[in-house]
Amino acid sequence: MQVAIAGNIGAGKTTLTRLLSKHFKWEPHFEDVVDNPYLDDFYHSMDRWSFNLQIYFLNSRFRQVLKMKESGKNTIQDRTIYEDAHIFAPNLHAMGLMGNRDYENYKSLFELMEQLVGAPDLLIYLRSSIPNLVGQIHKRGREYENTISIDYLNRLNERYEAWIQTYNKGKLLIIDVDNINFVDNPEDLGNIINRIDAEINGLF
Repeated sequence: MQVAIAGNIGAGKTTLTRLLSKHFKWEPHFEDVVDNPYLDDFYHSMDRWSFNLQIYFLNSRFRQVLKMKESGKNTIQDRTIYEDAHIFAPNLHAMGLMGNRDYENYKSLFELMEQLVGAPDLLIYLRSSIPNLVGQIHKRGREYENTISIDYLNRLNERYEAWIQTYNKGKLLIIDVDNINFVDNPEDLGNIINRIDAEINGLF
């Protein structure tokens, strides 16, 4: 059983991954932010480091998915390989921060990987407004995220929505996180768990 959580920067993916893995006894797999050697450079010079960063993410996510499959355990993943390919890379390309040659190379590598990884059994998408994302980003205070612009978040949000509208690889659960607090309110978390239970029971 593989579950994955998708959503924009600051939507609450990591926190929800942690809470659900505890509740369902799923093995959590988190995004490699701490050890990423390109992130800092990227936020200071996006056009120079965009391709390197995206290849790094693609590589680490691909490894993660293969590891999850090999383990045979029930797993939950914080962010998916699809988001790299359908949201972040095309956004950098559209903003002129990744050249055509690099982008085509990237896409061709992703398409090859996609044939080998298969979709999660359930994809949970955390939908959020920009003000909510900005609030969460400031609250966690990661230094390299201080330079993220509203325009950048907006573009990502538009791409997330477009991707989710066409997502057809497996079961999809959309959770609107603007008016809920699954961290401090057990009832909100309970509602999410109930909705996941309903989806999972429908899987078998």
